[in-house]
Amino acid sequence: MRDISSALQARLAVPTSSFCHCWKILRRDGGVQGFTDHDEDVVFDQVTYQAASGLLAGPRDDHLGFASGKAEVSGALTQLDVDEAKLANGLFDGASVETWLVDWRDVACRVLLEIEIIGEVRRGEHVFSADLRSLAHVMDQETGRRYAKTCSADLGDTRCGLSLDNSRYRVSAPITHADGANLAVDLAGFADGWFVGGRYQMVTGVAAGATGTIRAHRQQDGATMLSLWAPLAASPSAGDRITLQAGCDKSFETCGTKFHNRANFRGFPHIPGNDVLMSTPSVGAVMDGGSLFK
Repeated sequence: MRDISSALQARLAVPTSSFCHCWKILRRDGGVQGFTDHDEDVVFDQVTYQAASGLLAGPRDDHLGFASGKAEVSGALTQLDVDEAKLANGLFDGASVETWLVDWRDVACRVLLEIEIIGEVRRGEHVFSADLRSLAHVMDQETGRRYAKTCSADLGDTRCGLSLDNSRYRVSAPITHADGANLAVDLAGFADGWFVGGRYQMVTGVAAGATGTIRAHRQQDGATMLSLWAPLAASPSAGDRITLQAGCDKSFETCGTKFHNRANFRGFPHIPGNDVLMSTPSVGAVMDGGSLFK
């Protein structure tokens, strides 16, 4: 239950309202930004909530208990601190959002409505909208291990144990040409598909900080040709540097042949599949309860 002061209750009870919404965004990179739907800036707790953002509150869906609530905010891409490039580069993904109800005549008269996480962000030609998910959405996420043939670890994390400092698994190189989601990189010596499913990060240039997943990779005329799942918001220039991480399809075979890390494989490659369930007895097979894998 929210703690509402008597002064705030009294102001909420009057027919004429002087309240506005304020949103405080705490990005994962440590950046803090404030926005309001009031027509003037609102300042409290050393944060300026900017009125020129065009940010508006959308419908809210709240539930009792542990059900995950959901809300939406939308606005025009006119505010200098929320441009399309920063949205596309993921600076706002997973950011924490505090939603305040504030009396703009007396900012000390305010109440914290929700603390939420930015979920899906959608961008149009001139506008954007973002889903705000309540902290209860964490309860909907899968936790623990699953019995599956594929590895449940992420390449390079503590459970995987593989060091990505090896130049075969992570490398930095200059871009020679960019065309939408297709990049040419001055890099050779890697087999086709080596970086498929891996991560990239722009290191320098106008797109510095942008990260994502590599869709396709091939060698052509001594250069590395990459296709990204989505084009960068700002097209890099020749000479801008990009860091590439090898891709892992989380299979037992790849873990051994590509990364030599089968000792740390976090899956169950020999778990019976549908082929075993649908198989019939064979006269020539030895069915003594022993391992089917030699």
